[in-house]
Amino acid sequence: MTTRLNPSLIVLTVLVYIFLMGPLIIVLGASVSDTSYLTFPPQGFTLHWFERIFEMGAFRRTIITSLQIAFLATGLALLIGIPAAYALNRYRIQLPSWLSTLFVLPILVPEVVLGFSLLRSVAVEYQTPIFATLLVGHTLIVLPYCVRVISASLASFDFSIEEAAISLGSRPLKTFFTIVLPNVRSGVIAAFILAFITSINDVSVSLFLTGPGVSTLPIQILAHVEQFFDPVIASVSVLLMLLTVAVMAVVERTLGLTFLAK
Repeated sequence: MTTRLNPSLIVLTVLVYIFLMGPLIIVLGASVSDTSYLTFPPQGFTLHWFERIFEMGAFRRTIITSLQIAFLATGLALLIGIPAAYALNRYRIQLPSWLSTLFVLPILVPEVVLGFSLLRSVAVEYQTPIFATLLVGHTLIVLPYCVRVISASLASFDFSIEEAAISLGSRPLKTFFTIVLPNVRSGVIAAFILAFITSINDVSVSLFLTGPGVSTLPIQILAHVEQFFDPVIASVSVLLMLLTVAVMAVVERTLGLTFLAK
């Protein structure tokens, strides 16, 4: 017996795909338009605007800075988030219930408030360098994602396996790296991708913490839009999309993203 698809369901599905993919297609088309202004549909075809990105020193510097901040902030967040998620799940009875809420405060607090607070306390009061202040801010905003995603993986982990290994003579630290961590590998990979994408696309916090000579790519895009309306902006947006896909591909090759489907 075959089941016929409801025509309205097909139309709704197509509309959802158009809604999701439409902006990406528009940006991609505008990035290759052979005009001196943003337009869609594209008039002609050229890759000149992609070359223009790397000819501009401001974009080159901010791309490197954004990548450095994103990788370092994600690494720090994982170094803090993995032990925190482990403790919250392993000792959930002994730890106070409000402790888990502490790690989601950067999400609950508006990013504008968080950015201003970091500017006032870290950057101004302690005279912290701009790069270090950006690193602190990005680590704070991605830490909740790491803790929550890894906690979700640990929630289904049977800690009696760890206890059995320790009772057989395995050291606790070795047990964690050889038994616990491999079992939550999918959560760590998902946390890395989510944290990296959040960091490299952040605007609200970075807007407060950037300064002379040190800026991130999204902030440089805003500064460029204030003065120009050329397809360079669309080209940079396409590069950000390609960068996200590239990071996911590298993670899949090195850590095994297909493990998430198991």
